[in-house]
Amino acid sequence: MHHSASPRKGRTGRPRSAETDQAILCATRAALVDLGWGRLTMSDVAARAGVAKTTLYRRWANKNELVVDAVAVLFDELELPDRGCLRSDIEGVVLQFGALLARPETKTALMAVVAESTTDEALRERIRSAIVDRQKRLVLLGRSRAQDRGELPPDTPGEDGERAAARNMDLIFDVIAGAIVHRTLVSGEPVDAAWGRDFTALFLTGLGGLGDQGQSPSGPGPSDQH
Repeated sequence: MHHSASPRKGRTGRPRSAETDQAILCATRAALVDLGWGRLTMSDVAARAGVAKTTLYRRWANKNELVVDAVAVLFDELELPDRGCLRSDIEGVVLQFGALLARPETKTALMAVVAESTTDEALRERIRSAIVDRQKRLVLLGRSRAQDRGELPPDTPGEDGERAAARNMDLIFDVIAGAIVHRTLVSGEPVDAAWGRDFTALFLTGLGGLGDQGQSPSGPGPSDQH
């Protein structure tokens, strides 16, 4: 599990309290749901969290940093349990991701920071480092696990292989995350078990996979493991 709040450099004195950090981040998400981005202020968050405004500014320089970290901690809840095969692993994380984005606090906070980042390059970079890059750990773990099972070929040795693996990891993350974000936040449709199976089949085998929901080259689906 990652720590959500990014520590401010150069600060000395009393150690940070994890409980205080959690209270502040929870208050931030609640305030976003109630007030929206435009009306949200650091003072409001401090009042909701029961802390002094100076406590917030010792941890976060501005509202942008605070809101991104409040979102990032939610995405750190995502896990990739070993479900026995690549197909099942993907379906599992797809359903987790969909359920996370269906939560009002996640949906509101993510849409707010993404919208604001269209005109704020620094905010966009913070979203990339605190949320996107951090969650690519799931792709790295999933690929490594599938390679150990023999479901995916090993990476090509050398620098060229490392660069290719990095490009593949970025593409895999973009396809999975992009589809789920569009499904939940743009189309407003649920990411349920049926959609998760269809998406995983399309992702693993292409359009041809949608016509056959039985055994796939990547192993049995979740229902085949009982």
